Amino acid sequence: MAPSGSLRIPVAVLLLLLWGAPWAHGRRSDVRIITDENWRELLEGEWMIEFYAPWCPACQSLQPEWESFAEWGEDLEVNIAKVDVTDQPGLSGRFIITALPTIYHCKDGEFRRYQGPRTKKDFINFISDKEWKSIEPVSSWFGPGSILMSSMSALFQLSMWIRTCHNYFIEDLGLPIWGSYTVFALATLLSGLLLGLFMIFVADFLCPSKRRRPQAYPSRKLLPESSQPLKKVEEEQEADVEDVSEEESESKEGTNKDFAQNAVRQRSVGPSLATDKS
Repeated sequence: MAPSGSLRIPVAVLLLLLWGAPWAHGRRSDVRIITDENWRELLEGEWMIEFYAPWCPACQSLQPEWESFAEWGEDLEVNIAKVDVTDQPGLSGRFIITALPTIYHCKDGEFRRYQGPRTKKDFINFISDKEWKSIEPVSSWFGPGSILMSSMSALFQLSMWIRTCHNYFIEDLGLPIWGSYTVFALATLLSGLLLGLFMIFVADFLCPSKRRRPQAYPSRKLLPESSQPLKKVEEEQEADVEDVSEEESESKEGTNKDFAQNAVRQRSVGPSLATDKS
């Protein structure tokens, strides 16, 4: 009977350990996972979101506190969530994550960055005492739903896609590094050419070029106000012409008078010469 009695203690300890394990009674984590597909759920209600990476030591030390804080989410009427930036690079660009871990508070679409102590008690006080009201919210220009941040998210996703393609070329296809760079360089040139042609077509469609027509000479039948300067110019030209014609006529008359006087003189001189000779 002694061996059976000695086995009761280890069996009892094992049962207690199994009963205390969270998966033994089906307990699940209260932390919600946010991805590029469901991030718009953050725009409704109140949220606390942690951005982390599995390899980050500070993030690893924060996880127990964050999980304990999530257990109070139902009592505080706040949703607790987290985002793995290694799996969701688009959200990393959308929220401008520059350090890990980063925590945001969101209330009805207004985002505020939490920069307080990272303990369960401080998280609870931050929500229950509404300390988030003393923090200025993120500008709408830099909000995760703005056009600017959506473009930033697309850029981060593109960079991750390029990295994945680069690894595929090197590891799976066996291309050298310079070969992968050559492929991306040609793809960049081709995409730039296509984009330039597309922009030219759009510009020509929206603002078609106008053909130059020969300039027509101004007609005499103009509006009274606009025709006055032209009339003055014409009158001045006519006056100049009349002055020139008068000067020419006067010069002609002068030459005719001189010619007549010379002829008279020659006639008067002729008889006097004849008398002298006689």
